[in-house]
Amino acid sequence: MFGTMLDAGVLRPAAVEVLRRNDLGTVTTAAPDLYPHQWSWDAAFVSIGLARVDVRRAITELRSLLSAQWSTGMIPHIVFSPGAGDYFPGPDRWGTDDVTAKPAGVRTSGICQPPVHAIALRHILERGRENGGADLDAAEAFVAETLDGWLAWHRWLAEARDPDGVGLVEIHHSWESGFDNSPRWDAPYARITPGEVPAFVRRDTLHVGSSAERPTDEEYTRYLWLVEQMRSVGYDDARMPGTVDFRVRDVFFSGVLAAAAEVLAGIAAELGRARDAAEQRAMAARFRAGVAATVDPVTGLARDYDVHAQEWIGPLTAAGFAPLVAGGDPDLLPRQRAILLGDDWMGHPALRFPLPPSTSPVSPGFRRRTYWRGPVWPFLNLLLGWCSARDSAWELRSVLRDASLEQLGDLTFAEYYEPITGEPLGSHSQAWTAAAALEWLG
Repeated sequence: MFGTMLDAGVLRPAAVEVLRRNDLGTVTTAAPDLYPHQWSWDAAFVSIGLARVDVRRAITELRSLLSAQWSTGMIPHIVFSPGAGDYFPGPDRWGTDDVTAKPAGVRTSGICQPPVHAIALRHILERGRENGGADLDAAEAFVAETLDGWLAWHRWLAEARDPDGVGLVEIHHSWESGFDNSPRWDAPYARITPGEVPAFVRRDTLHVGSSAERPTDEEYTRYLWLVEQMRSVGYDDARMPGTVDFRVRDVFFSGVLAAAAEVLAGIAAELGRARDAAEQRAMAARFRAGVAATVDPVTGLARDYDVHAQEWIGPLTAAGFAPLVAGGDPDLLPRQRAILLGDDWMGHPALRFPLPPSTSPVSPGFRRRTYWRGPVWPFLNLLLGWCSARDSAWELRSVLRDASLEQLGDLTFAEYYEPITGEPLGSHSQAWTAAAALEWLG
């Protein structure tokens, strides 16, 4: 059992040192070699960890991200750091420099990632209130100053990505989900025949122990084809649905939006913004209902929906627990927790730690060393732990916390971990993994 003062005394400074080394001053790179820029949902989790040690630096992290927000309200999934290390695909490949919605002087990708930012905003506010003094003043001022930006982000998702009001966010690239090569996307990608894709040289496979840990070149060609399609219409929200070959209603993304909208509603209410609070509560209810409506009666897991094929997507992945993220359903949530703690997931006897793999070990798509097809992701465990605390599911939270701290005690702060052996995989010194350790330590 992790939790002794000696363990915390080793883990905490090691995690702080990772964040220090990845710090470029106003942004924290996701990882020093493989990911030398700022990623959207990484930044949110990084700010949660930073708030445990430096509230004002956590504020700077989110402020920097928000400065790249497009005029539409979208927060791009990558904000490129000038002069940072080589990364592919870089800003030239995305071709967003001439997009009028993008703020001038900032280089970004043209897609988004799950909207966990309001959850991070709440963490910063809570740490500021705990500390008092200058931290309290800075946190409250930041929240008041940026509320409209976070509201615009949620509104863009609800309007541009769910125009029919079904309570599910439509994504146009698996990179938007954050679960890049998950079995969730096998069927939608199998139906895509890429057109002409300019030649490319990948960089990601140079920074891992084996290329088998990463998506294949065939998968990457499809990824880049979608970028070409979106670029061809200038990332125009109105034109993309009729252009892109990948249109999926992402249940996990939608669960995150439901949770974040509820949090933002509470913040708006504290600021006396009653109308905005009511709007966000309604948004949370809409996406909670959308998520709940996807649950497969056989597996008990939530499912994505392929718009082009007009069919459900239901492999056994961690995204199936989107209702636990969305919250709010007193009947559904206990059933989902029982599944998560059961033998197909956290209770599987072969696991090194009782932590949820990204794909169930009993799934035919389970590949224990390959990115989102099996490995355990520390930041995802932190998100599930936060949701468990929110809903007073203390048994689940306790298991997640203790096992996470034991896993992170190897001090590699890996991007993801092999679920059976516990071996660290992917990029090491990953910022959001270090941040997760700091938040678990509290």
